[in-house]
Amino acid sequence: MRSVVERCATEGWPAQVAAVISNRPDAAGLAYAQERGIATAVVDHKAFDSREAFDAALARAIDAHAPDLVLLAGFMRILGADFVRRYEGRMLNIHPSLLPAFPGLHTHRRAIEAGCKIAGATVHFVTPALDHGPVVIQAVVPVLPDDSEGALADRVLAREHVIYPLAVRWFVTGQLRIEGGVVRQLGGDSQVLWP
Repeated sequence: MRSVVERCATEGWPAQVAAVISNRPDAAGLAYAQERGIATAVVDHKAFDSREAFDAALARAIDAHAPDLVLLAGFMRILGADFVRRYEGRMLNIHPSLLPAFPGLHTHRRAIEAGCKIAGATVHFVTPALDHGPVVIQAVVPVLPDDSEGALADRVLAREHVIYPLAVRWFVTGQLRIEGGVVRQLGGDSQVLWP
């Protein structure tokens, strides 16, 4: 989230971060946003009896800011299909694997255990299927022979901070099109960031 806020400001995108909304009251991004005058809100999932009730409250909080794009960053809740469809084609997520490999949790451990020689991160449009959806950009990092889960996670995270803002910039400048479930970058930029 910080990378998106900073790159939006320094690169002069034709956009602004309207709000930072979290389901966790202790999320560090809330304080960061408040310090920069960005609106914040908390929709604590623990306060709701069902996923549907949480999704409805979260949608109200988002819609209060009328965003053109919704970004999931460190958001570890599964969203219902109706919620996802509400923002179809304008909600992005970043996942710490080269999707479709290793959706869900423990991606780095699973990549090491599987003997992968490369790992990485994926920015994708959100669909009702968990960690699936049209891929915008992927970043690749090597899996080293003596890698720990933490060391691999650190290298992947560094690349996430590069590709997520890039994907957002492409979206806000009209450089992305989904054709037949495949994302095309209309400016000719590579959709793969190699080491």
